Amino acid sequence: MTPAIQGLHEVWLSNRTIEPIPHHISFDDLTNSIISTGPFSFYVIDFFDMSISDISPSLYEMHDFDPETINFNDLLGAIHPDDLNFVIKAEAFLTKFFMEKVGREKLLSYKISYCYRGRLRNGEFALFNHQALMLTMDDQGGYGKSLIINTRVDHLSSFNTYKLSLVGLHGEPSFMNLSLDEDNQDLKEFSKREIDIIKLVSNGLSNEEIGEKLFISPYTVKKHRNNILMKSDCKNTAQLVKNCILQGVI
Repeated sequence: MTPAIQGLHEVWLSNRTIEPIPHHISFDDLTNSIISTGPFSFYVIDFFDMSISDISPSLYEMHDFDPETINFNDLLGAIHPDDLNFVIKAEAFLTKFFMEKVGREKLLSYKISYCYRGRLRNGEFALFNHQALMLTMDDQGGYGKSLIINTRVDHLSSFNTYKLSLVGLHGEPSFMNLSLDEDNQDLKEFSKREIDIIKLVSNGLSNEEIGEKLFISPYTVKKHRNNILMKSDCKNTAQLVKNCILQGVI
């Protein structure tokens, strides 16, 4: 185990559960929760003992892993060395962010998303969007099991922004483009309504069509769209949709 990977384990060590917790989501439910814009793989990590399960066959197809001996450190070792420090900082940032800004108990209501370069079977590296959805936690907020989805996005971009996003579930607000180098005092929240509008915009719907689906006026839709562009620092709808795909929002 390299010192960098050991450092990543140390971030999780103080946050994991002290006993195993079974998850009650079926394999079909897991796969149905995945929305992908490119080749992807997935697995479930149990932070109690760092074991992996529910591994998709595509994981072996994309990467040079041995199905008989694969373990979590193999997966971490496939992260580009120049991006591994970012992943360590991102995981540490998330722990602090949920403790201080959102509430650790709400971790089950968020999908975490950021990008890094991963090594392919042929030895080359490609940009992946990493999404994590916590499945179980103990009463003290310790990490249990988490669904991990890694999607190739190098057909959309080869540039990593080194930022992360939190996509709210169950009506929780979302946060996009969080920087690890800033205090994030001026957090820009995206409501469920705004995320719904982004998804409908990405499907090519007009303001009138979106208004009909959401039972609001086209004028209200237009105001929402202008607010979304301003908060996301996007110049136009095309840039917004591309960034949201890269960040795992849609």
